[in-house]
Amino acid sequence: MYQDDGSSVTSSPLQVFSTMPVSPSMGSPYPWVRELKSEERGLYLIHLLLTCANHVASGGLENAEIALSQISHLASPDGDTMQRIAAYFAEALARRIVKAWPGIDKALNATQITLVSEQILVRKLFYDMFPFMKVAFVLTNQAIIEAMEGEKMVHVIDLHAAEPAQWIALLQAFSVRPEGPPHLRITGIHPQKGVLDQMAHKLIEEAEKLDIPFQFNPIVSKLENLDIEKLRVKTGEALAISSILQLHSFLASDDELRKKSPSILKNSNGINMQRVLQMNQSTLGELLEKDTANGCSPSPDSASSSPLSSTASVKMDSFLNFLWGLSPKLMVVTEQDSNHNGSTLMERLLEALYTYAALFDCLESTVSRTSMERLKVEKMLFGDEIKNIIACEGAARKERHEKLEKWIQRLDLAGFGNVSLSYYGMLQARRLLQGYGCDGYRMKEENGSVVICWQDRPLFSVSAWRCRK
Repeated sequence: MYQDDGSSVTSSPLQVFSTMPVSPSMGSPYPWVRELKSEERGLYLIHLLLTCANHVASGGLENAEIALSQISHLASPDGDTMQRIAAYFAEALARRIVKAWPGIDKALNATQITLVSEQILVRKLFYDMFPFMKVAFVLTNQAIIEAMEGEKMVHVIDLHAAEPAQWIALLQAFSVRPEGPPHLRITGIHPQKGVLDQMAHKLIEEAEKLDIPFQFNPIVSKLENLDIEKLRVKTGEALAISSILQLHSFLASDDELRKKSPSILKNSNGINMQRVLQMNQSTLGELLEKDTANGCSPSPDSASSSPLSSTASVKMDSFLNFLWGLSPKLMVVTEQDSNHNGSTLMERLLEALYTYAALFDCLESTVSRTSMERLKVEKMLFGDEIKNIIACEGAARKERHEKLEKWIQRLDLAGFGNVSLSYYGMLQARRLLQGYGCDGYRMKEENGSVVICWQDRPLFSVSAWRCRK
């Protein structure tokens, strides 16, 4: 066997992965599979996931079931990074199969209970374990402080008011403003009253301590059901809007409104997998990165030159028009910097493998494998997102993450002009990352915005906007 450059490759059982048939005779893995090293097992799991997804996409459920059976022998939610990822992607593919029978799907979920308190806890764990939201808060607050220079009445609308730490920091920053603090009003939107009550208590307490005139306006509502009148935007106040991981859900649209695209993946587990199997990398993110470099590309939709999707959501257009109509002096948007909104299963699966490989790698590098907190974040946050991206379609598919360039196009079309984040804000954010005790976190500037990465993999973007009248 030879690589493309003609050099020989040492003989290995891995060489047969890409040509290995999936048939009923493979109901349980070959004996040597259990003896694979961690890297080799990860490669085999990638092969099985791609094979399974191809069968699911084409309706070959018998072969998909065989592939899932094999994955179950090797994957584990408490194993190494690649075993954990495979467990959640396999679950998502199985869930997609079951959704073909709505009655069975509903019966399986009929007694499932997700406690709101657990969801809030997992979001808090995500905030604590990763620096992404902390960086977003630093950049958002600095942009607000700079935009509101000289303003005496400032109103901030938080589209998902879940973490008081962001606004406590803003209060502290305003308290030392040379011209004195403004009268600050924060409107917090969240579906849970308890979350808003806790935020109100902490912010009012901090404002009193700092002697800053302050009001908190809680709105108990899902963002999609927001009553505009409750925002109480007043004449004479300078308005800022903070959106943290909220806009992408408005891209959801009903299946009948979307244009169907033919499947675009051609034999992903063929020659491209052959190239993957020649790699010797330690993480799934690296494996996938190498695979892309050798020809197994992410979806065309992720290319920076790609036009804005013609299936853009009417809900998104309407919501952005609503925000524009409020005439904010500044709007700061934080979103996942990934392309999980492709029209086909295989597009989304490949893109999601890249993203979640990086996120699981973050935890592998910083948190013990036996940590229950880590398991909760992986299962209840990342696992649920993976299931939504892979198993759901239409309005039910909420996790429609897109790349920064798409948001730039979309916000520009909605009448917003990009505002470059300041050097000082970026400096603060870099210092935060450098002090995090892990050198895998990076950030880079793109068109005046910031992209936060794990190694070289973009994961979150932060961009600032103003109304272009």
